[in-house]
Amino acid sequence: MGDATLATVVKMQPALVLWKWTFAFVWFVWAMAVAVAERLALKLKLWKNASGETEPVHGAARARELGQPLGQPAAATPRSVNYHFTRKCNYKCGFCFHTATTSFYLPLEEAKKGLRMLKDQGMEKINFSGGEPFIHDRGDHLGELVRFCKQDLRLESVTIVSNGSLIRKSWFNKYGDYLDILAISCDSFDNETNDRIGRGQGNRDNRHVNKLYQIHDWCREHKVCFKINTVVNTFNKDEDMAENILGLNPMRWKVFQCLLLKGENCGESALRDAEPFYISDEEFQVFLDRHKSVPMLVPEGNAKMRDSYLILDEYMRFLNCTEGWKKPSKSILDVGVKAAINDAGFDEAMFLKRGGVYKWTNEEKKLDW
Repeated sequence: MGDATLATVVKMQPALVLWKWTFAFVWFVWAMAVAVAERLALKLKLWKNASGETEPVHGAARARELGQPLGQPAAATPRSVNYHFTRKCNYKCGFCFHTATTSFYLPLEEAKKGLRMLKDQGMEKINFSGGEPFIHDRGDHLGELVRFCKQDLRLESVTIVSNGSLIRKSWFNKYGDYLDILAISCDSFDNETNDRIGRGQGNRDNRHVNKLYQIHDWCREHKVCFKINTVVNTFNKDEDMAENILGLNPMRWKVFQCLLLKGENCGESALRDAEPFYISDEEFQVFLDRHKSVPMLVPEGNAKMRDSYLILDEYMRFLNCTEGWKKPSKSILDVGVKAAINDAGFDEAMFLKRGGVYKWTNEEKKLDW
């Protein structure tokens, strides 16, 4: 190497050293920025908003964020719980997927204990269902649960799903102030179709539909938000319900695809055979397309419905439907909410994607009434 070349290398050494240190510093700053960004992302993704713009955190990342040991899944927060406190019903809907396999229901104080446990773990909304929830004690058992959840637990929203047949005006007079939303199941506005479905006990005079309109008026009088649930099946899939739904103007019209669950409405041990009621995804979509002019329509096909509800049965066990049947957890009264909810098979992301969080209270609706 010549003297000139050696001199050039010697002159470049300080620049090379400076470049190396600069590169190392930039790499360190970049790595720290990435680490901070990832941690912020984890915090933001613990709960996505109701519009579905973000995703919830699952697995090891969420466990770390919540301070739980790796390998132990993070328990979902039971924000919205569907408490099927009874399986008894006075109707015989052929597609029913929560059938009267038992006649058991918890004593009032035991039920209140479990509801308080759920509240302590983050429950904001409770939906009482069945079976038919008004079937016990002429509705007083249900009424006291509703009162307790709103007055004592101060839940954001207390709701009921009912076939409507056993509801009386006197119940509204006594408990209406504690109820936010009442959903009535209505699968058809045609009396013969209701007969074929089993929606009622002889609908020749259209009693089910007449009662629906009566309850609508009671809800309006008592400032309770009115909602309609419809199960689309073989016998109503070609019906056009738009005019009637628009006339009733419910806050929501939940439209479900007929769902098959082993041990409930299909299989050897089932009390119902819903196979003749089942429709394809394509048939369900045709029904939805026919009603696209109805702005309050909220569709739920089987993919959305099966794992996106926290279902609590009459023993206060979460029901896991991920395998096509209802596999119960241990009762929250025995093992606590956190232990039981880990066996619920609950898809938190789908719960939010299907719009499980919406305006749960009736304050704004009161202005419309």
